Amino acid sequence: MALLSLVAVLLLEQIRPLPYRWVVYEPLSKLARVLESFFNAGERKHGVVAWLIAAGGLVVVAGAVYAALHALNPLLGWLWNVLVLYLTMGFRQFSHYYTDIQMALRMEDVPHARELLGEWRGRPADGLSSSDIARLAIEEALGASHRHVFGVIVCFVLLPGPCGAVLYRVAAFLADFWGRRTAMESGDFGTFSRQAFAVIDWLPLRATAAAFAVVGNFEDAVYCWRTQAARWAGGDSAGGLGVVLASGAGALGVRLGMPVMELGEISDRAEIGLGEEADVDFMQSAVGLVWRALLLCLLLLLLVSIAGLVGR
Repeated sequence: MALLSLVAVLLLEQIRPLPYRWVVYEPLSKLARVLESFFNAGERKHGVVAWLIAAGGLVVVAGAVYAALHALNPLLGWLWNVLVLYLTMGFRQFSHYYTDIQMALRMEDVPHARELLGEWRGRPADGLSSSDIARLAIEEALGASHRHVFGVIVCFVLLPGPCGAVLYRVAAFLADFWGRRTAMESGDFGTFSRQAFAVIDWLPLRATAAAFAVVGNFEDAVYCWRTQAARWAGGDSAGGLGVVLASGAGALGVRLGMPVMELGEISDRAEIGLGEEADVDFMQSAVGLVWRALLLCLLLLLLVSIAGLVGR
């Protein structure tokens, strides 16, 4: 059932990409703002209550609807799974930026590539070289593939019905929406959202890193994972993406991280990975790495499904 749901969503997304901002981001933003206006008094305990209402409430609703539909007809439960997965995961939520940047670099249109990267990352990319752009784009793609694909898949498989997918997507959103605020802006209100997502994402991060290692250069991926992941800060408020980026860089044989010029200053970024400097060819290699990792996940789910059928 889980495998068929994932395959159906991947096919559906290729046919009709989800307008993520309007269908998912805006409703979650409104919910987060309403809860913050009611509960934010600057203390961590208020953030805990708001998080439980938002994340816990949506998970309970998704699970209850699934249970009711599955009791009526298993096909209805499966269709609900597909709908929820369609709303919570997908390559097309970030791949258009990546593809357009890759095309601009192929055409040697560096200014347009900078503009696209700036839109994607939400910060200016003025003065970046083509290698800087390729490196940052690969980092964003590896991180986004985890957040929008592999992390959702792992939680979807582990929890019943669509509960895991909803929990992961809402927790990731709240970690960004509330967790990125400074203490001056909202006190300790967003602290729990960061901590909760770090716990939820602990296993998915390592599953994604392991998948990259298996389908890429295994030795280098494991070496980078073990020796370099802890160095990464990278602006990820919820933490942890260093595991995925280090493994992905080692699997590709490319160097990521390293200082770049941002907002007129040199940002302090650790070097991760091994091998050559990033370029547009490595961008294509990163696409292949992600798709191979996805196929590996689907293959493992198929084997588990077959084992379950044989064991009955």
